[in-house]
Formats: sequence, C-alpha cells, structure tokens
Amino acid sequence: MQSAQTIGIDLPLKALVWQDGSGKTWLSYNDPSWLVTRHGLGDEVDATVRAMAGALDAVAKAATSTP
Repeated sequence: MQSAQTIGIDLPLKALVWQDGSGKTWLSYNDPSWLVTRHGLGDEVDATVRAMAGALDAVAKAATSTP
C-alpha cells in the first residue's frame, strides 16, 4: 500500500475455498502479479510479490491435496 494506495481495495488478500459435486476441493485467489499490474506497481515490489505468490501457491496445494 505504500507504493499505490489503490491496492487497498484488494487487501487483505482473500481466498475462496469450495468443494464441487464430486467432493474435490478448489481454492481460488487473485494472483499477486495480477494485482501489481492492476494497480500499476513498479519493480520495487517484485521480491515481495514473488514471496506472496510462493506462499499462496503452497497453501493452495496443501489445502486442495488429497491425503
């Protein structure tokens, strides 16, 4: 939010988790890279965005994997 206050509309990040008719779990969220483009952020946020994307990917995989 320090780079572009408009990103506040998309923060904090949200995720939608649901199960389909066959019982498969799905998780959706806005990719942090898309938020960078949407709000016109510069290269100064690249490291933070990569870290956020990696963490979200790991959480999504853990939440949707079958034991």
